[in-house]
Amino acid sequence: MEEHLYNAPKMSEPTSPAASVASADIAAEFAALTVEEQEQQRAEWSQELARVEEEIVTLRTVLASKTRHASDLKRKLGITVWKEITDDMNQGLKNVKESSVFQRTESVLKSTSEKTASVFGSITSGISSKFSQMKNSDSMRSIEEKVGSAYENVKTKVSTSRSGSVTSFPDALNENNSSGLNSPTNSTDK
Repeated sequence: MEEHLYNAPKMSEPTSPAASVASADIAAEFAALTVEEQEQQRAEWSQELARVEEEIVTLRTVLASKTRHASDLKRKLGITVWKEITDDMNQGLKNVKESSVFQRTESVLKSTSEKTASVFGSITSGISSKFSQMKNSDSMRSIEEKVGSAYENVKTKVSTSRSGSVTSFPDALNENNSSGLNSPTNSTDK
């Protein structure tokens, strides 16, 4: 069985040049031993390997026991898996928010939004000023006056219609048009 362990492929090959040199040195030293010394060395290594594997099994058993005990204590304290995940997520978000990359990105986004707001503000104020200029223009005042007078005339006719001469709003509007007043739509024809 011992021979089977040593003839099996190695679990991990040396990855660094220093490890390759060390492996080569060990192989050279082992080859320099007599057959009896090689057998004795193999027996020592086999005993040490058995002890290490036994320690690994013991450590795994202890670790499993400690993990169960920690889970029991968490359950007794009311610490659930969901709470642990939530706490981990909150801590992660806090770490991200405190990072310099996040801080720089946040400041860039803030300045961009301020610039965008100022651009939209200037556009809105420009539109507002154009509307106020239009409202104060002579043609708009003329339209307002004509619409206002037509409305007042129709309102007067409707209120007098209650006394009997006109019976409906459309009749009053027609009577207003026939009396020679300009309607808002006809004012542009003249």
